[in-house]
Amino acid sequence: QVQLVESGGGSVQPGGSLKLSCAASGIIDAVNVMGWYRQAPGKERELVATAHSSGWSNYADSVKGRFTISRPFRMDFVDLQMDNLEPEDTAVYYCNVLELQSRRDSWGQGTQVTVSS
Repeated sequence: QVQLVESGGGSVQPGGSLKLSCAASGIIDAVNVMGWYRQAPGKERELVATAHSSGWSNYADSVKGRFTISRPFRMDFVDLQMDNLEPEDTAVYYCNVLELQSRRDSWGQGTQVTVSS
């Protein structure tokens, strides 16, 4: 069973920055995709950014140029650096890992990000 522990959420003013981190344990497949999704009140969960274990990454158009996803030295971690935050970025952010051989899809509990003046 994969466990994902998120940290780094909080409140910030528009234009500010936050960094989210996610630590995973129990990943079996070396080929996997880790990423971040978000869900705002009254809206469906949507992709923010993903990073493949091979190195490529993918971003939602709404965050390109403002957010940066990275998987540091240890492949069971994923960070999301969020700069120039906008009120529209307010949501619960969820860490996800999809293991591509087993197709096991795991989610974290979520961390709140609020952007408000």
